[in-house]
Order: sequence, then C-alpha cells, then structure tokens
Amino acid sequence: MGCMFSQLASKFAFFPPSPATYQIRKGEGEGEGRLRVVSTAAGAAVEDSLLDVLMIDTKRGNKIVGFYLRNPCARLTLLYSHGNAADLGQLYDLFLQLKVNLRVNLMGYDYSGYGASTGKPSESNTYADIEAVYECLETEYGVSQEDLILYGQSVGSGPTLHLASKLPRLRGVVLHSAILSGLRVLCHVKFTFCFDIYKNINKIKKVKCPVLVIHGTEDDVVNWLHGNGLWKMSREPYDPLWIKGGGHCNLELYPDYIRHLCKFIQEMENLTTKIRLKRIRQTLQQQKGSCCCSVSCDGCCCKVKCWQPKCSRPSCPSCCPVRFKCPVSCKPRCPKCPTPRCCFSCPSTSCFAWKCCSCTSCFQWRCSGCCKSCFQWSCCCERRSSNG
Repeated sequence: MGCMFSQLASKFAFFPPSPATYQIRKGEGEGEGRLRVVSTAAGAAVEDSLLDVLMIDTKRGNKIVGFYLRNPCARLTLLYSHGNAADLGQLYDLFLQLKVNLRVNLMGYDYSGYGASTGKPSESNTYADIEAVYECLETEYGVSQEDLILYGQSVGSGPTLHLASKLPRLRGVVLHSAILSGLRVLCHVKFTFCFDIYKNINKIKKVKCPVLVIHGTEDDVVNWLHGNGLWKMSREPYDPLWIKGGGHCNLELYPDYIRHLCKFIQEMENLTTKIRLKRIRQTLQQQKGSCCCSVSCDGCCCKVKCWQPKCSRPSCPSCCPVRFKCPVSCKPRCPKCPTPRCCFSCPSTSCFAWKCCSCTSCFQWRCSGCCKSCFQWSCCCERRSSNG
C-alpha cells in the first residue's frame, strides 16, 4: 500500500519538460567523440570549451546527463539539483552566471526521465542519480566532499539532503525553496507517513555542515514555513535569506539572492579544517554540558551507561544497571538485623537500608525503588557506580 501511494505521489511530483529543451550529439571533426549540447529551439550547438557534457551510469541502470562547467579560478565545486519542472537546457544560462559570480566549478544534472536522461522520474531514482554524479565528481575530477557544496532547489532539496546526510565532511549545503516533505506541500500534517516522499524533515538533522536556506515569503507553491522549519532544525544553520515578496521560481531575479549566496561561498572558502574542528568541539562541549552524566547516557541521570538487565522474576521492574548472579550462601545480611531476612525496611538508620527476600536467582543494584520479589540493594543515584 505504501509503495502504491509513493508511486502515485511521484506522478504529482515530477513534471519534466516535454519535449526536452536540448539534445545530446557526438561531436565531429576535431571534437569527434566529445558530446555536445544542441538547443532544441535554436537548433545550434553550444560552443563552450569549459563545458563538459557527460553521460553517467546510475546503479539503477539509467543513463543521466551531466553538465560540468569549469572555472579556472574556482576553489570549490557546486553540485546543483534542479526543481521538478525544468531541465538542463533551461538552466544553462543560470549555471553560467553562478559559475562566474560565485567563482565555482558547477555540476548540474538531469534526473532520470528528464531532458536526455533515460528512465522514469521517481524518488529512488533521484537518489541514485545524485549518488552517481557525486561518484563521477570524485573519480573524474578529483573533487572531495571537503571541497563540495550541495545546492537543492524545490524538489531538488530531496536528493541534496539525501546525499548530505551521508557525507560528514561536506563543505556546505544550500536549500532553495526547499520542502519539508512531499505530503507537507499538499497539506499541513504533523506526522510523517510511511508513504510520504522526500522526508527532508528527518534528514536535515543528520547534516553536519553549514546550511543556507533561501525562501520567498510569498511562495505560493512551497510555503515559507517549509524553509523556516528546515533552517530551525539544522545542526549548523547559516544566516537565512528570506526574500520579501519572492515567489517560488523567481528568487534569482532579486539582487539579494546573488549577494547573499556570494557571501556564503566566500565564508565556506575561508572555512578551514582547523575552524571546523574548533566548531565541532564547541558543539560537543555544549551537548556534554547539557547532560548531568560523566559518560554519554542518552538523557538519563545515571553516572555511567551500562547494560539494562532483566530479572528472572517477571514481577521485578528492570531499572537496575548492574546484575550479578549469586548462590544463596553469598547473599549478604543487614549488619543491624538479627535475622538473615529483613522485612523490606531495616529499623536501623545507620545501614544502607538493605532490602532482602527469598529470591535466590539474582543480586541487583537499583537507583531507586524497592522490588519485593528479589534481593536488591537500593543506592542513591548521586553516587557513582561502576560496571563491575
């Protein structure tokens, strides 16, 4: 059922231009064997010596088109994932502007079923597409994740965050008119359903690099609340850009767009490994200071994190961090009680209030409470304990 809903959602999520706005042909003469782009409208080939046209194989058996635009002055590479109603032919002019103004190398690609790429568009195919493009950047151009910035527009935020959540040393991420999830674009829901697509609301928390969010306040396709929500959930949020009056497909026309983007790229260029490690240490110290434990304990108040055992008696609550098996003869006695069996509360105020009974199968320490079906030693949670 969930798969059927996901397939149905995909039909409403992808609108590839038909026919495609470009074609791929093999070069002739001096450029024989080199792929060239031919505009469908003009019918002329694009002449650009700094443009590489690639056909990239994905793990799902599709061949997708990639445009790699080189900038001799670039220090970083931008991997651009476009929206759901465009292809590379429509974005080529924008890519040229971004390459020059941002001083980056730029890789754009068409999803399966878009432009001259084979296959059909789907969520899983877009994930395979961006993974194949990243592998191509690594192997063909020597681009490491430390020198890579991922850019996702609208639906492109899905594959962007998918890859970003898998790359711990990524330089940065840009989310342009991004979505929290596919279903949340259509209706306001507070829960994530199994049949939802592009669950960015879950993946943004796994991204370990600076995240810039750009969104128009008058976006009538993807509400501004999507961008604001992603920015608030980012582990390392960068100053967001809320373009007043901006819609869904026109943010590039506003001067603040390129200005803020340039600032982000420059700061990412200056973000050395030493600075990043310092920020990571500060974040870890803040997280450590917010917990009362000397060892990571996932929010509990115990001094150490240890195995959670279960008593052989079904009536015994399982909150004791340490468990020892012992015979009956080893059961200690309360030093202030005349008999070896106490009645759950020692009358003496100087002992440790040992609680004992007829259980012969376990010996347990507890942080609090009293179990009346097994032998237990109650201890104060302020005292440090060890794993034995």
